[in-house]
Amino acid sequence: MRERLSPMLTLGLAFAFLPAAIEIVYGRTTVFLSGNVHFFAVGFSATAAAGAAILLTVAGARLNDQRTVLVGTAFTVMASLLALHGLATQGFILKSANGVGIFTGGLTLPIGGSLLALCVVQLPSWLNSTSALVRLQIALLLAIAATGAVALAFPSLIPAVPKAGSAPALLLLGASLPIFALLAWRALRTFLLTRRGLDLVVFSGVIWLATSLVASLTTSYLELGWWVGHGIELDGILLVGIPVAIDLAHSAQSRPLVGDIHAVELVSSEEVFLGAQVRALTVSLGRRDEYTEQHTRRVAHRAVQVGERLGLSPRRLRALAIGGLVHDIGKLSIADSILKKPGPLDDDEYRTIQRHAEWGYRLLEEIGGFSDTVRRLVRDHHERLDGAGYPNGLQGREIDLDTRILTVCDVYDALISPRVYRPAWSHEQAMALLRAEAGIAYDARCVDALEEVLSAEGDTSECDKASTTVTTDLFPSLMEGATR
Repeated sequence: MRERLSPMLTLGLAFAFLPAAIEIVYGRTTVFLSGNVHFFAVGFSATAAAGAAILLTVAGARLNDQRTVLVGTAFTVMASLLALHGLATQGFILKSANGVGIFTGGLTLPIGGSLLALCVVQLPSWLNSTSALVRLQIALLLAIAATGAVALAFPSLIPAVPKAGSAPALLLLGASLPIFALLAWRALRTFLLTRRGLDLVVFSGVIWLATSLVASLTTSYLELGWWVGHGIELDGILLVGIPVAIDLAHSAQSRPLVGDIHAVELVSSEEVFLGAQVRALTVSLGRRDEYTEQHTRRVAHRAVQVGERLGLSPRRLRALAIGGLVHDIGKLSIADSILKKPGPLDDDEYRTIQRHAEWGYRLLEEIGGFSDTVRRLVRDHHERLDGAGYPNGLQGREIDLDTRILTVCDVYDALISPRVYRPAWSHEQAMALLRAEAGIAYDARCVDALEEVLSAEGDTSECDKASTTVTTDLFPSLMEGATR
């Protein structure tokens, strides 16, 4: 789906950076606006942040999800500081210029962004529960409210820092922008894996908040950029908060904020992350042959783990997840008498089985919506580096790394799975075969990476229960098992 991604991503990037372009072009334009505009603009922002805070906190507590509650805490702090910033507007509670508005305006986004960024790190043990985080949130809210009450009663106690363009303001900006860059990258990486428009909206919202921060710390209230920045702040909160609300309504985490998504989650939740089309194909395959459907799911799961270990990009991991899930879809065209035959195949039956790779490629081509990469994975997953594979006898560099990954994972799972015509092989026996053929039929890097993945997961627990000897005279029978 690379063809679909480029326009969508291009549009998303243009939308995300449009406010920054407006700030650059018109930000220094002199304007004279009343305090009423500022009061109500900030009030709307505070209300939006408060709504997001309540939603996130309640949903996180209900789901016992600490990181969602932590995001709710970030929005609570932003809402509280924004409320103080609005109340400090000259001409309302305070009749003259004061440091309360400058101080709260400068700290709202840096503190909120820092709390959001805590989702990346391991929380300390004393915060590793929803109840502890809720208590922290209440404590921060009360502390800000108490401090704000004192500040509004005695505004001279609050220094007028960081003034726009001052050294403290620029230092604060320099310390805060990397935090928003991290949040934006997390959101963008999630989008590249999921291709969900909501994740791209979250990315745009983070960029808008960063743009608002730049405006608040580099322009004054006599410049259009300062006022536009306040509007961008409100919109940024909405752009981040609305997708979160939609995800929570479906009892799902908002992955761009709460935590990085891994490629294996694309496989386990294909309808959510890969679309109804992929899900429909896996369901059809499951109805036809439950073993094949479960096999393709396990292969896809292992393949994306190996792909991550080998450093594949999010786009390639997504294609690998889809390709793994549908790599045997061509078996829908094979009669049950062959597909489920409880014994060795004769030559004609074996040739029929071999055609499933081409049939799967053509099926995806007819359905449409699948990238060249996915279709190639389906067609070439039985090719071998030495040219002994099928359907086209590709060899060496003609086979890309993604296909080599899928091939190794496909063979491994086929060998360790019990079939009606043979018992399952042990992990060590399957790996012995792959090691023996590494660099000949299979890519050695992929074999090593698969072994590392399996070892890290402890999937080798059955190794000691069977002989580890695999001789070359067993290869033909093993290869038929891998093919079927």
